[in-house]
Amino acid sequence: MEENKNKAFNIRTLDVLRLLIADKKKLCAYSLISGIIGVILAFGTPKVYKSTVTLAPEESGLGFAANASSLASMIGVNLKIGQTGDAIYPEIYPDLIESTKFLVDLFPIKVTTQKTQETYTYQDYLQNHQKKALIEYPTEWIGSVIKWLTDEKHDGVSKKPNPYYLTKDEYGIAMAINKKMVCAVDKKTNVITITVTDQDPLIAATVADSVQIYLQRAITEYRTKKARVDLEYVDKLFAEAYNQYTIARKKYSRYGDANNNIILRSVQSEIDNLENDMQLKYNIFTQLAEQRQLAIAKVQERTPAFSIIQGACVPIKHSSRPKIITLAIWMFLGFMLRCGILAWRNREKFITL
Repeated sequence: MEENKNKAFNIRTLDVLRLLIADKKKLCAYSLISGIIGVILAFGTPKVYKSTVTLAPEESGLGFAANASSLASMIGVNLKIGQTGDAIYPEIYPDLIESTKFLVDLFPIKVTTQKTQETYTYQDYLQNHQKKALIEYPTEWIGSVIKWLTDEKHDGVSKKPNPYYLTKDEYGIAMAINKKMVCAVDKKTNVITITVTDQDPLIAATVADSVQIYLQRAITEYRTKKARVDLEYVDKLFAEAYNQYTIARKKYSRYGDANNNIILRSVQSEIDNLENDMQLKYNIFTQLAEQRQLAIAKVQERTPAFSIIQGACVPIKHSSRPKIITLAIWMFLGFMLRCGILAWRNREKFITL
């Protein structure tokens, strides 16, 4: 029983080869037609260019703890020894870049095409000035018909995108930007690599540079948030203390000038009270001035530094798949399709029953 079962799947190789040789004309025809389709699609697909930015965040300088964390990261373990409690560390930078708020912030950046030197917002460029691949036209036409039949009329007034409530078009643009960007972090060295793909080489470099700047800004805003809040509070107290000291000083000066030649004890007592009040206000003012300088230094201390290893540059060569490879892939698919048809039609001839 078991022997018969094994024979049922014993394919006769020689019979298969004879069948393929006998059908060589149609195999060549299938491969040729598929190759022509592949070449048409290859020429109908716009070229894309990649621009890459590489940067490294500042090291924590924690000595043995930092070295231990680095060694642990080599085996895929994140110890987080001696960290300052930041919720944003290099491993989650890709998630930060993929967030809706980050993507929407890229909508208004200005981009200029290399050939025509025309300038658009990135949102307008992606929505109205991108070339479509040949294979995308049928789905694009169907989508536009459905949109024309179902969407409501707009008043034509452009509104600033709300990251918390995007329209269907805005969400589509955000997802298109997300597909064009890749952020990778080396776990061993924490080196960040940002790659942006676009049909225009100058726009690819512009967006890559903008993503790098926006990422640095987002990280800086997060890490300095508490220090900046503290600085704003100290600034408010400092301004109030300076105002109170100025009022006390003027009051003391005016009262002293008005009673310069009067030697009454009540007058002298009032002058002493005003002087003491002015001195108290001055002491508070100087203390807050020192705290303000410390708060400014704290903001600077919390501001992260980034080393740009490789800046954005305009790519010279496109990164699209070579057309000869596309031709080979489609010819192989056509060949395999014909082989599948032959195998199905002649399955009873070359499989031992």
